[in-house]
Amino acid sequence: MMQANDPSALVQALIAHAPFSLLGEAAQERLSTGLSQMQVAAGDLVVPRGAPLGGLYFIQSGVCDIVAPGGAVVSHRVAGDILGERGLLRDGYAVMDVRAIEPSDLITLSSELFHDFVENEPAFAEWFTRSAPAWSDEAETGYATGLTALHVRDLMSAPPITCEADNSITDVAKVMRDRRISSLLVMQGDDLQGIVTTTDLTNKVLAEGRDGTTPVTDVMTRNPVTIRPDAVGLDAMMLLASHGISHLPVADGDELLGMVGKTNLFRQQAATASHMVLEIVGANSADEMAAVTARIPELLSQLVMAGTRPNPICRRITDITDAITRRLLALAEAEFGPPPVPYLWLACGSQGRREQTGQSDQDNCLIISDDMRPEDDAYFAKLAKFVSDGLDTCGFVYCPGDMMATAMRWRQPRRVWREYFTKWIAQPDEEAQMLASVMFDLRPIAGDFALYDDLQQETLDMARGNSIFVAHMIANSLKHTPPLGLLRGFSLIKSGDHKNMVDLKHSGVVPVTDLGRVYALQGGLQAVNTRDRLETALDAGVVSQSGARDLIDAYEMIAETRLIHQARQIRDGIKPDNFMAPSGLSDLERNHLRDAFMVIKTMQSALGHGRSA
Repeated sequence: MMQANDPSALVQALIAHAPFSLLGEAAQERLSTGLSQMQVAAGDLVVPRGAPLGGLYFIQSGVCDIVAPGGAVVSHRVAGDILGERGLLRDGYAVMDVRAIEPSDLITLSSELFHDFVENEPAFAEWFTRSAPAWSDEAETGYATGLTALHVRDLMSAPPITCEADNSITDVAKVMRDRRISSLLVMQGDDLQGIVTTTDLTNKVLAEGRDGTTPVTDVMTRNPVTIRPDAVGLDAMMLLASHGISHLPVADGDELLGMVGKTNLFRQQAATASHMVLEIVGANSADEMAAVTARIPELLSQLVMAGTRPNPICRRITDITDAITRRLLALAEAEFGPPPVPYLWLACGSQGRREQTGQSDQDNCLIISDDMRPEDDAYFAKLAKFVSDGLDTCGFVYCPGDMMATAMRWRQPRRVWREYFTKWIAQPDEEAQMLASVMFDLRPIAGDFALYDDLQQETLDMARGNSIFVAHMIANSLKHTPPLGLLRGFSLIKSGDHKNMVDLKHSGVVPVTDLGRVYALQGGLQAVNTRDRLETALDAGVVSQSGARDLIDAYEMIAETRLIHQARQIRDGIKPDNFMAPSGLSDLERNHLRDAFMVIKTMQSALGHGRSA
């Protein structure tokens, strides 16, 4: 390498290109104070991975490769491109090798001046640091105050107002009048005996002509349903609706903490999703629920346009699917009678990960008690068909791969499921890898949760202890690659209905989902949601802090782009999908999306070569 300097010529070369053209006049005049030139021979490294960066590199002429660990070429950079921005924004060290593949002239902007511009030149900074997210603190708070996020402890009235079991109806009525409340908890010492409400006083005292000296124990509801303080408000709303009651005592074990009622919940119920779930809980048929789910696209569009973060949007939509599933199971049991043995309905795929968007099929299975007899399957076959047909009616179409409880293979006793996992891990062929990938995303929805107790962790421990299986899962996770073209742009679909588009799901979201699943496997982590997996992998040291943060940001960027694309389609009356034409993005948006795909490819390469990125 050799260096030469001609400040005025170098400045003119830079300001002809973005982002340098975005600098203010005063900043452009300062450019010359931090510029130098490099001439690099073909085959030479501009900077090796892990080395300190001399600054931001601008390719004036020539071609350079960005090379990931193991030698995979992530991208070609040609005249007019820049290099080193990610490393400068992280820790000042090169993230990957940069090698000239033909003689190249580069202009270097000093790291000091680069950071000065990032801090003081908003248009320049936006090019590198991704524009501020569309969401705001207020939008995030709007989700956090909804019943899908606030915990019962944040909604309850505390401390609980109580009376003693030997109190009379008159005593109870006076307390309710004086405290302006509609319910009291009836205690025997420290033990909760029951609950009495103003409705009880009307229906069981006045309507029946009882005397005011009647003991409260004669009219109270015994052994009332309670809820834990760490449950979310939506859980409380669903319990109230399903039991036809208005109040829930809040208890942590034997400790009584407070009371939560419909009034508390309605006060907070601004979220449309909560209203939809409440309608579903009271529905008596799949058709009634379908009328509710028809509003999901509108909900998604409203949430996106309001600036809600991608993860809460997907969780809200999944909450609706969960509610439909639970209601369908309840209707099935009402029609077919109680199950012959305990069972557990589980979701996998995007519902299992709580990542549903405007377009989702159904993936589910049944784990049944080992007490199941062969003749019991007739019941569970009817139950599974009822629920899957209902989900399809509600817009969650049948799984193309038949990954549903309607298939006998996916409704089996617990011991068979253990055999499945053991076999897939011991003999990780291609089908086993695919099935294991799906099954690692299992999440219980309704039934006897004890059937899943320890099974997930037992399977994770077994899997992470088998190096051959882990290697196969890593290889499987690298099959979906981000759509990066070698020359500055994207690798687009070449034919068909989606020609010149990118698939934001299979080429963007799925690669990160696959990485998150492998990180969870490597760390024995029980998280199922992709973002949760990335964050717990960071905390557990499975992935480096910088690599995890880059990947989380990349995932958010792609997920946000996908949801905005779907929201625009919904607004235009088009059925939402995952295919987007990059030509519709601004230069800035394309630059950020390409950087997000670059992060994914880097992390894939690091995983494939056993390194931490």
